[in-house]
Amino acid sequence: MPDHSATPDVRLEEEGRGRWKLTLSGPVDVSSSARLIEKLPEALRRRPPRLLTVVLGDVTQFDDFGALLLFHLKYTVSENGGRFQLADVPARVAEILEMVNFSGHRKCTPPARNRPLNILVRLGTSVIEEVGDFRFTFAFLGDVILALGRVVLHPRSLRWGDCVDHMETTGVDAVPIVGMISLLVGLIMAFMAAVQLRQFGADIYVAALVALSIVPEMGPIMTAIIVAGRSGSAYASEISTMKISEEIDALQTMGFDPVRFLVLPRVVAAVLMVPLLSLFADLFALAGGLLVSVTMLDITVSGYIAKTIAALSLADLLWGLFKSAIFAFLIAWVSCLRGFQARGGASAVGRAATSAVVASIFLIILFDAIFAVVRNYW
Repeated sequence: MPDHSATPDVRLEEEGRGRWKLTLSGPVDVSSSARLIEKLPEALRRRPPRLLTVVLGDVTQFDDFGALLLFHLKYTVSENGGRFQLADVPARVAEILEMVNFSGHRKCTPPARNRPLNILVRLGTSVIEEVGDFRFTFAFLGDVILALGRVVLHPRSLRWGDCVDHMETTGVDAVPIVGMISLLVGLIMAFMAAVQLRQFGADIYVAALVALSIVPEMGPIMTAIIVAGRSGSAYASEISTMKISEEIDALQTMGFDPVRFLVLPRVVAAVLMVPLLSLFADLFALAGGLLVSVTMLDITVSGYIAKTIAALSLADLLWGLFKSAIFAFLIAWVSCLRGFQARGGASAVGRAATSAVVASIFLIILFDAIFAVVRNYW
């Protein structure tokens, strides 16, 4: 046990030309270091030495508090441009100093505060960053298109095992939620149409209204938004995690193409499965409209089906499937893009997933508006 009643012997002597010698004797530990930290650095600041030599040969007790005292002395001397050195260090003291890395430790100083940039510099920096992002976006799109063309010419180059796995998670696992939401949307649309058409005795047209709203328009959009929330966020999270953990860099080092290895299976799975999910959404939505029509409007099942078939054409069905495939490509492409753009730590995964969902929904609505204009004037 340390003797807390003992006090160290401190002798500070000037040897000439700015050289000082500090001799410590006795216990330099928790019992005495606090008082020495208050007094010695202040004395050295009043008369900064060019060289301070601390002699520890007569130190009887030493611990990490003694090391803290030496750190304070070292920093005080170095702040004033002087040099610090130890002399006659006992083995026990040297062992403790080595444990705390005394010789290699440097004082942590807060970084200098940068001057605030003016508005023109900030604007220029933002423009340069956005241009860089656009270049990467279009380069990534070109890589995906070229990889798809290579797969068309050489189907065996695609990792079909990964593709089947993604088809299961993107398509099969999404059937329950797609079916439930579509059924409810069909119920709502049929009910709201019935309220209005009943005033004119046109209840039978509920079937045509639901069919024309769901098959070419609402079905593909609802399905695409659900897939963007489920699979798009998953794609972005998986690839961003691989990006942050440098797995993608490892793939490139081993000679693998990350686009063909990671992106293509997801793109192909989405393009194949989202149109099928859209068909399921159409069927469930029409079933919802049928349920409302049969229970509230006294329309027979055969009459509802006949009116639905008469209202729809093959072009409506193919148009909906075409839009679903385009939406699927956009979702997979932008989600993988956000994953490859991830930078930082764990928070970047969440940002990538959020950005992927938002960008996917925006592109879905944008392209649907473009398709509506094109179909109207076609």
